[in-house]
Amino acid sequence: MTPAELAEVVLSAAHAVFVDRGLDPSALPAQTVVERPRNPEHGDYASTLALQLSKKVGVPPRELAAALAERLGRAPGIKSVEIAGPGFLNIRLDAAAAGQLAKMIVESGPEYGRSDTLAGQKINLEFVSANPTGPVHIGGVRWAAVGDALSRLLRATGTDVGTEYYFNDAGSQIDRFARSLLAAAKGEPAPEDGYGGAYLAEIAAEVVKRRPDVLELDDAAAQEVFRAEGVALMFEEIKSSLRDFGVEFDTYFNEKDLHDRGELDQALARLREQGHVFEAEGATWLRTTDFGDDKDRVLRKSNGEWTYFAADCAYYLDKRERGFERVVIMLGADHHGYLGRMKAMAACFGDDPERNLEILIGQLVNLVRDGAPVRMSKRAGTVVTLEDLVDAIGVDAARYALARYSADSPIDIDVELWTRAKNDNPVYYVQYVGARTAGVARQAAEVGLTRGAPEDFRPELLAHEKEHELLKALAGFPAVVATAAELRQPHRLAHYLERDVAPAFHRFYDQCRVTPQGDEEITDTHRARLWLNDATRMVIANGLRLLGVSAPERM
Repeated sequence: MTPAELAEVVLSAAHAVFVDRGLDPSALPAQTVVERPRNPEHGDYASTLALQLSKKVGVPPRELAAALAERLGRAPGIKSVEIAGPGFLNIRLDAAAAGQLAKMIVESGPEYGRSDTLAGQKINLEFVSANPTGPVHIGGVRWAAVGDALSRLLRATGTDVGTEYYFNDAGSQIDRFARSLLAAAKGEPAPEDGYGGAYLAEIAAEVVKRRPDVLELDDAAAQEVFRAEGVALMFEEIKSSLRDFGVEFDTYFNEKDLHDRGELDQALARLREQGHVFEAEGATWLRTTDFGDDKDRVLRKSNGEWTYFAADCAYYLDKRERGFERVVIMLGADHHGYLGRMKAMAACFGDDPERNLEILIGQLVNLVRDGAPVRMSKRAGTVVTLEDLVDAIGVDAARYALARYSADSPIDIDVELWTRAKNDNPVYYVQYVGARTAGVARQAAEVGLTRGAPEDFRPELLAHEKEHELLKALAGFPAVVATAAELRQPHRLAHYLERDVAPAFHRFYDQCRVTPQGDEEITDTHRARLWLNDATRMVIANGLRLLGVSAPERM
């Protein structure tokens, strides 16, 4: 019996109690939640339904809980129901009801854990969005791992998600990039406000290879060539690096398109219609202080140039007009100042900033070796890049390490820890459980042990304490996926795999042999345990897949 199935049983019992007592069944919620109690000794699941309904129907909570407990105790699959505290229901399942979960998980396969919890939402999820002036640095890599995992979680819970990379190919930073490439091609030092690093010489050489005449042009014309060709090359490299990291986007959106299509003018016109634009000191301003910003923001400078904020406004409007009801933007630790202005901007468009715009801020990441931070890349010169991180610990470890911590916490990634094949390495620990379940399945096949036909499965044989613990851990997977998606916290899934599933499987493996020994006859208990072993393998694989991490069958 899954938590969702048990919740239906609880509601059905409540409906019967209401009818028996002459209470109005319409007071019952459309759905309820059963959850695992913190203390395993309190039962398999707990429900607060009696507490929720007590005031509504005018019945003391313990009295209502007693009626629910009596009715639930008669339901198939329920071993016992106890009342605790002011009216909590602690529920224990019988072995057959608990064991049925193993078959359901195996038969559901990759679908186990998926739900329609967040169905009906249409979300635009923008993450990474690094400027095309250099390789993706380690801060951007954090959002690549977290953002991609979040997109997978949202889709697994029914959300219509569009992932997006905003490509800043307009503005002063691109001018500096072009000048830096031109200087590198000429063998000159980078401009004082330019970019450094060996990658610039590589890109400059590739531009010269494509356009052998570029250095014969005057500097202004040559700079335009380096701008166009260099940005294209840099962006292709960024896309390739992210693709190798397992991250691809539904949309790559160019800032330059906003300018070329006149969308900044359209956004300005919309904001004028809303009455929040004013002129001062020769510039055009947005009165964001009306909505809590610490100061008003310039949209167009007195010299006629658009500001970055104007492009932000146009880009937000573009997303909303593409039908996304919620715009989620993931930003780095240095963007805290954007929160106020962006929320105010959404309000200036007439949107509800709490419903239509969500901004997530990620904290800093350090790569550490021998207790000291790795401070610079051989190629980028000043920062640690995606390639540096992958070269140091590999894709799986990098993705898992970045996704297993709350994004609002700074983290140090210890190269020594994340590369050793020991259980103190979190990704190794989880992947090893998956590989161990695959190994058990191989051993079973070698001795002729199969799960058998589904109709012959005997779930009541999974009655050992450690089997029950493992089943409870596996039952929690759909709720963890739903919560991680709703709260935008992929690290909850990593913690669940590490703290619930992996240790529960090890305890099961140590005390409940799946395969027979020696001349021991194959029994239905062996077959039932093989179902449970394979269910564990499915949960590990499904969980790691949602984090963008592989589940190897051998390690």
